Amino acid sequence: MSSSLTCVFLFLQTVSVLCKLDISRCPLFLKPSVSRDGDLQLDAFIPLYYLNLQTDMQKYSFLHKPAQRLPEEWDWNNYPYALAFLFAIEEINKDPRLLPNLTLGFNLYNALHFDHKTLENILFCFSGGKRAVPNYDCQEQKKSVAVIIGTRIEFFRDIGPLLELYKTPQVTYGPFDSLLNDKERFSSVYQMATKDNVLVLGVVWLLQHFDWTWVGFFASEGIRGRKFMLELKTLMLKKSICLVFTIMLSSSWIRNENRFIRTKDCQDTSKINVTILYGDAEIFIGIHIWTRTCVLSGMMWVIATGSYVDWYKMKNIIDLFHGSLSFSPKKREVPGFEDFVKTLNPSKYPEDFYIIQLWLDMFNCSFAGSLCGNLKDCPPNSSLEFMPGNMLTMTESSYIIYNAVYAVAQALHEMLLAKTETELTSDANQPTFLSWQLHPFLRRLQVTNSIGDHISLDDKRNIPKKYDILNILPVTAAAHDFLTKVGEFVFSGQNQNLDIHEEIINWPVELEEPPQSVCTQSCGPGFKKVANETNICCFRCVFCPKGEISQQKDVQECTKCSDQEYSNQERTRCLPKLVTYLSFEDSLGMALACTALCFSMLTAGVLWVFVKHQDTPIVKANNRTLSYILLISLLLCFLCSFLFIGHPHPVTCILQQITFGLVFTVALSTVLAKTMVVLLAFKSMKPGRTMRWLLASGASNYVIPICTLVQVVICGMWLGLSPPFIDVDTRSEPGHLLIVCDKGSVTAFYCVLGYLGSLALVSFSLSYLVRNLPDAFNEAKFLTFSMLVFCSVWVTFLPVYHGAQGKLMVALEIFSILASSAGLLVCIFAPKCYIILIRPDKNFSKRNREGKILESSYR
Repeated sequence: MSSSLTCVFLFLQTVSVLCKLDISRCPLFLKPSVSRDGDLQLDAFIPLYYLNLQTDMQKYSFLHKPAQRLPEEWDWNNYPYALAFLFAIEEINKDPRLLPNLTLGFNLYNALHFDHKTLENILFCFSGGKRAVPNYDCQEQKKSVAVIIGTRIEFFRDIGPLLELYKTPQVTYGPFDSLLNDKERFSSVYQMATKDNVLVLGVVWLLQHFDWTWVGFFASEGIRGRKFMLELKTLMLKKSICLVFTIMLSSSWIRNENRFIRTKDCQDTSKINVTILYGDAEIFIGIHIWTRTCVLSGMMWVIATGSYVDWYKMKNIIDLFHGSLSFSPKKREVPGFEDFVKTLNPSKYPEDFYIIQLWLDMFNCSFAGSLCGNLKDCPPNSSLEFMPGNMLTMTESSYIIYNAVYAVAQALHEMLLAKTETELTSDANQPTFLSWQLHPFLRRLQVTNSIGDHISLDDKRNIPKKYDILNILPVTAAAHDFLTKVGEFVFSGQNQNLDIHEEIINWPVELEEPPQSVCTQSCGPGFKKVANETNICCFRCVFCPKGEISQQKDVQECTKCSDQEYSNQERTRCLPKLVTYLSFEDSLGMALACTALCFSMLTAGVLWVFVKHQDTPIVKANNRTLSYILLISLLLCFLCSFLFIGHPHPVTCILQQITFGLVFTVALSTVLAKTMVVLLAFKSMKPGRTMRWLLASGASNYVIPICTLVQVVICGMWLGLSPPFIDVDTRSEPGHLLIVCDKGSVTAFYCVLGYLGSLALVSFSLSYLVRNLPDAFNEAKFLTFSMLVFCSVWVTFLPVYHGAQGKLMVALEIFSILASSAGLLVCIFAPKCYIILIRPDKNFSKRNREGKILESSYR
C-alpha cells in the first residue's frame, strides 16, 4: 500500500517539475519515454535530444553518436533508428506465425550523455512510473523482456552494472566493441554487429590499389580510435605501407578555445597527400580546425567510419573534403520499410511525442488535437520522404536495430513454445516469465529475417560485409548531389574484393589524377626496388642486371630470362636468342678460312718445289723423306683448321681435336728426327763407335712412329672416357645461342697440348745444341728458330684462350694452329726455297770430309 502511495506522490511531483520546463515553440511535455502497451514490452534507448550542452558543437553533427547541443535541442539524424525500431515491431505484430495471439509493445527512451540523466531513464524503465524510484516497481505486471541499446562505452559504463543486477538481456545496435565481449562484466550483453576488422582491410586494399604507401592518420582519441590505429598499423606493415604521422584528437582539445598545434605537426601533415580519417562526429570538427590553423588545402582524405554519416549537415565544411573517398556501410532495401516511412505521421502514433516534435520542426505545422494549436494544420500529404536527407532507406545501424528486434521476438517465440510444451499456463494470453529466462534462447538463436539475411548472436559468426565507396563532389543544392558511388568493398570469409571505377572519380583540384603519395617515386619497368634499411617505404631504383628484366613498376626482384632468351637494353623484355656459330659467312670465319687456304696452297707449292728439285744437294742434304713428311703434316695442320669453321657436327667435333693433336705430333716428331740426324751426323765424326752405330742403324727413323704412337694412346683414352660433343653456349654472347664443340675432358685436352709442348721443348733443346755446327746446308739454326716461334705461339695461346669466350675462343685456337704451322713452314723451308729458286748457284755440295759424312747420312 505504501509503495502505491509513493508512486502516486512521485508521479504528481514529476508533473509539477515537468510543467516548469521551458519548451520552445510548443507547450509539449518531455516525457521520460514514448510507450505503446502490449502483452510483452521491448525497451529501446536511442539518442534523440540533448540537454544543458555547449553551443560551439552545434554546427556539425552527422553521426549517430550524439553531439552537444543547446538545451532541449533535437537531433533528427538519429530518428531513422527509431523508425527501424517501430517498423520491426509493427511487422512482428502483423505476422501470425511469430508470437501468435500476443502483441509486442515498446518503451522508447532517450539516451543522454550525462550520468544522472542516463541512470534516471534506466530507473524509469525499472520502476515503471513517471519518475525514477530506486528499488520500487510501480508496474502491476513486469512485461519488459529486453533492452535495445547502443554501444557507446560511456553509456554502458554507467548503466551496465545496474542492468546486470537484473540480468536483463541487452541487445546492442552500435558498432562491435571488443570490451563488451568481456562476459564477466557484461554477461547479459549481446552484440548484433559482428567483429569488424573489415573496415581496416578495405582501407588498406584501397591504399594498395592506388599505390599510396606514404600516408597520415587522424582519429578520435579513445579506445576505438587507438584499436583501429593498431589494427591498421599491423596490416599496413605487412603490405609495406607506412604511417608518417598519427594524430589523435580528443574531445577536450576540440572544445577548448585555446587550441594549440605544434609547428612540427603542421609540417608533417603538409608533406602528405593522402590521409586516413577515422572517428565520430567530433573528428570532422577537429579536422576543420586543424586544416584552418595549418593552412592545408587539396588533401586527399580516406574517410573510414563504421557509422552512418549525414553529409547533408556538413555542407558548410564539405569543400574541405572535396575529391575524397569515404567508406559508407551498405544501405539495406527492406521490403515495406519505404511505404511505412511514407505513411508515418502523428495521427498514426498519437502517443509518440517525438513524431509530433519532428513534424513541428520540419514542417512548422501540427495535427488536429495536438497541444500546438496555435500553428497551422499539417497538410494531409506531408511525409518524411520530403525531409532533407534520405529516411526511406535503412542505414547499417538502422538495419541492425531492425534485426535486434527480430532476434528478441524470435527468442521470445521459442521460449514460449518451450514453456507451452513443458507447462500448463493458466492464462496463455498473458504469459509470465522473468527476462533472465530469455538468455539461453538468445545464445543459440539461429533465424533468417525477411530479406533472407541470417541472424545470429554467436560471437564466432561470420557475416558478409559490404561498404560503398563514395566520392565527395563540390556542394550543390541537394545532399545527394555531392555524393557519388564509385566502388564497393565486399568481405565474405576469406574472399575479399575491391571494385573501383577510377574513370568517374572527381579528384581534389590541387592534386594529380590520381594523386601520388609515396616516399620515393616508383621504379619503372627495367628497374627493381632496393629497400631502405631504416624505412621499408623508402627505396632506391637499381637497373636490372644483364639477362634479367622487370615489366612492372616497383618489383622487388628482376625476372631472369631463360637460357634461350636474352634481355633487351631497356631490361623490359626477353628476346629469343639467335642460333650462331663460327661460320664461313662471318668475316672472322672467312678471314681464317682464307688464311688457312693460302698457307695450304703455299705448303703444297713448297712440296712441289722439293719434289721437282729432289736431286739437288740442298734437298738431299736435309733428308728428303723427313722433309716430305714434315711438309705433308704441315699441310694437314693448315687443312684441319677447316674442321673448326662451320656448323658443328658430332663427327667434326671429334675430328677437330684428334686431327689437330696427331698431325702436330707428326710435325714435331719430324722436326725432332731432323734435329737428331744433324746431331748424330756431327757427333759420329769423333772417335767412338756408339754414335756411328746409331747413325748407321737409322735410329732417327723410329722417332716419328714412337712419338705418334704415344699421342694416339692419349687420344684413344680421351675418346674412350669423355669425347668431345656438341654444346650450346648461352652465356658467352648476349642475344645468341652459340653452337660449339665442347672438349669433353678438359684434362685430356691439356694432356694433348702438354705432350706437344714436351716434344717442342725437346726439339728446341737439341736444335739449340747443334745450331753452330759447320756446314753449308746445316738447318739446325732454322730448326731452333722454328721451335722458338712454335713455343712462343702456344705459350701465349694458353692464358688468352682461358679469357676468351664464344666465337673468339674457337677463332683463337684456329689462329694458334695457323700461326704455329706457318712458323714451322717459314722458318724451316723459306731459306731452302730461296736458294733453290733464287740462288741456284749456291745449291752445290762441298766435297770435304764433313760434307760427305753428312750427305751420306742424310741419304
